[in-house]
Amino acid sequence: MYDFEFVKPSTIAEATKALTAEGAQALSGGQTLVPTMKQRLASPGVLVCLTGIAETKGVCKGDGGLHVGAATPHAVVAREAASHYPALAALAGGIGDPAVRNRGTLGGSIANNDPAACYPSAVLGSGATVVTNKRKIAADDYFQGMFTTALEEGEFITEVAFPIPEKAAYVKFNQPASRFALTAVFVAKYADGVRVAVTGASNDGVFRWSEAEEALSKDFSAAALAGLSVDHSDFISDLHGTPAYRGNLVKVLTARAVAAA
Repeated sequence: MYDFEFVKPSTIAEATKALTAEGAQALSGGQTLVPTMKQRLASPGVLVCLTGIAETKGVCKGDGGLHVGAATPHAVVAREAASHYPALAALAGGIGDPAVRNRGTLGGSIANNDPAACYPSAVLGSGATVVTNKRKIAADDYFQGMFTTALEEGEFITEVAFPIPEKAAYVKFNQPASRFALTAVFVAKYADGVRVAVTGASNDGVFRWSEAEEALSKDFSAAALAGLSVDHSDFISDLHGTPAYRGNLVKVLTARAVAAA
């Protein structure tokens, strides 16, 4: 490590001001940023901790959806969202291990937008709205590629508003060491159609499988996917699996998610 300033504001306004300092970096659960700093791959001069802001914590139902504060740990989402949005709660409860679930946050996860993270698929699959200290961003506009989002300099997430679907499920094929998604699929059925979001597979990060959405909107059953295949030409290739392997997983896991929902 190295010397840096640490600031822990208690309001959104204070955090917004603190992030205007030269070399300032927002810190939430720290599950990615802190290890990166330890490896000296990042060297912010000022860490602005966002977990001291009370209004960015908690889970509540209202305005036709479920509102989750950005600084809410995964373990809290798993517990408090269970009766309102079981698929989201199950996803949160399967992230990492107890230590990660008690420190990692929803906001930190989707701000980082790791291509194998779980939460981006729930946000995109639900058609959620990402609320920041400056504006509201639709999920379809928020995710813009691997580790890339619509967030601008000095902008941070305060909450995510999830429309609650009629049916939903998240199915993950774990990378056994990290417990990240080797490939995972979030399926959500709404009155106006079905959304299917895939994480862990594409070099471009989380994405929607539009062909499956169209088929499932007509017939919400695993059988509706029988003749489909996902384009895996730009999928991740590593020691855990080839692009073709991940492409097959997408179809298999989507069918399982539909059955589970």
